[in-house]
Amino acid sequence: MTSSTAEHPVRLDKWLWAARYYKTRSLASDAINGGKVHVNGARAKPSRTVRLGDEIRITKDIYQFIITVIAASDTRGPASVATTLYAESAQSQQARLKLAEQVRAQQPANSSSDHGKPSKKSRRQIIRFLRQDHE
Repeated sequence: MTSSTAEHPVRLDKWLWAARYYKTRSLASDAINGGKVHVNGARAKPSRTVRLGDEIRITKDIYQFIITVIAASDTRGPASVATTLYAESAQSQQARLKLAEQVRAQQPANSSSDHGKPSKKSRRQIIRFLRQDHE
């Protein structure tokens, strides 16, 4: 991986892609342009250079990540290496876990009988029932 130094600045969209927050640079760029990414409390542009110690706030769906840049890279590597590029705040992790718990609690219990196509057995029962009405 290429590390960022003063001679080699890294664009924000490339860094988010290398840190594996987005699958493609264009998705990262769209998120930045859409106001889903803030650097040090301000909206940023995809071409903004990332510096060590920058606080990046990323909003994905209903979840919010607050991370601090530890290292910079413009090449995408394995996930184990990508996690060394940033440190997520404990407050951010706790808030996401709490929100995920609330979302799980609000979802109805998974009942397969209410959804989708009927099984072969239940379909035959429906056909028998409908034939009885016509006779």
